[in-house]
Amino acid sequence: MYPGRWGTETPDHAAVVMDTTGEFMTYRQLDSRSNRLARLFRESGLSRGDNVAVLMENNLEYFEVLWAALRSGLYLTAINWHLTVDEAAYIVNDSDARVLVSSQRLHPTADVINAPNVQRRLLVGSEAADGWEHYRSAVDHHSPTPLEDESAGLTMLYSSGTTGRPKGVLAPLPTQAPWELTGDDLDAAHPNNWGFDTNTVYLSPAPLYHAAPLRFCQRVHERGGTTVIMDRFTPETALGAIERHRVTHSQWVPTMFARMLKLPDATREKYDLSTQRMAIHAAAPCPVEVKHQMMQWWGPILWEYYAGTEAFGMTRISPHEWLEHPGSVGRAEPGDVYVLDADGNVLGPGEPGLVHFRPTRTFEYKGDPEKTAKAISPQGFISYGDVGYLNFDGYLFLTDRQSFMIISGGVNIYPRESEDILIGHPAVFDVAVFGVPNDDLGEEVKAAVQLQPGHEPTGALADELLSYCRGRLSTYKCPKSIDFEDELPRLPTGKLRKADLRRRYLEG
Repeated sequence: MYPGRWGTETPDHAAVVMDTTGEFMTYRQLDSRSNRLARLFRESGLSRGDNVAVLMENNLEYFEVLWAALRSGLYLTAINWHLTVDEAAYIVNDSDARVLVSSQRLHPTADVINAPNVQRRLLVGSEAADGWEHYRSAVDHHSPTPLEDESAGLTMLYSSGTTGRPKGVLAPLPTQAPWELTGDDLDAAHPNNWGFDTNTVYLSPAPLYHAAPLRFCQRVHERGGTTVIMDRFTPETALGAIERHRVTHSQWVPTMFARMLKLPDATREKYDLSTQRMAIHAAAPCPVEVKHQMMQWWGPILWEYYAGTEAFGMTRISPHEWLEHPGSVGRAEPGDVYVLDADGNVLGPGEPGLVHFRPTRTFEYKGDPEKTAKAISPQGFISYGDVGYLNFDGYLFLTDRQSFMIISGGVNIYPRESEDILIGHPAVFDVAVFGVPNDDLGEEVKAAVQLQPGHEPTGALADELLSYCRGRLSTYKCPKSIDFEDELPRLPTGKLRKADLRRRYLEG
């Protein structure tokens, strides 16, 4: 199912609403505009399997680009707009994008991206710019009728590893036509068992460049519901959006719950939240106490799942199951989940190890067959890199990250990137970056630095190192604070004992 059906059956029903402005787009508009853009892509020489990149804030046009790609056999790569120019340029080029769509807000970044393979640059907004085509003028020039040979496309999003550059998650394109597909066909890891239908009003408070918001909004559109998009999350604004739009479904990360719970009682109580039927959350395990408090406030409507950008498997847990197994992220749905030891042996209940799934779809890391092969166990299982255990009823509990990846506010942060920056500062002899607890964000980024001889551990130097990192890497990836150590713990082989270091901070 896709907008073509709803553009005919419910043409005046809102497909997307921008909460901040009240602007909306009907299914008739989404259908015709995505058709026009699909024809522009075809006119530009793009054929099945080619790629389109989008670098925009949350807006209505995001969905025109998404559905134009999904109905013309293309891959869509959504780019995190917090990235530096170099980081964004890497993804544009690595994805082999031939069209780049951006906006006036993101134009300062997009305009300096050096991408020789990009043939057309489309700029959303009211003004034109050198080297860019005005998006609406270029799109409206084309016919609103579907392509004669419509074929299904997919998203190809980037998932960073613990080392090196991020890699595109490339899955085979569906063989069916777009109108023949269901949500299950398009993404086996997100089957349509969330109750989405034409009466759904789905609130998405997160950036659309993340896999979950983009894919779940796609699922809602497949079922003819309405997505309500926030420009950015703030606790009270989110509550107001639930009341204003009579939201039935929503998706969150635990940090958002924590921030809403910190609102004064009078603020929390003044909004009518009674239309909610399901509040979905993921991205990081939710602290048990936070989830209990949310259940007491919103009722037993919190559904949790565990998955990843690669979307080869997932677990899911209902609110009533969670109350019986607090702290669990659920059972595999669909597929099977296993816990393996370091030798690849399947472990029994209660035994922690690396969590694996029997994959529900095939994929590869674009341009990296070695990484693809390394991700697969001898049994054919694949892991997102998390450590956990299963209980006797098959419920999964996550206990740690295999690679000490940091999850801050639901965002994955990889320490190596900031370590590689900080080690380049002339005052730094050695550095370790890791996550430490944060009541609001879950974790925050901490750096421990061993200085070169002749440098004094002062607050001014700590500020200098923070500025040095932020000038070379996205701010959210950089440490929030720096502590100085006389010597970092390393083995005789030179390997950093980061677990020992992090444990000392946790105990302290």
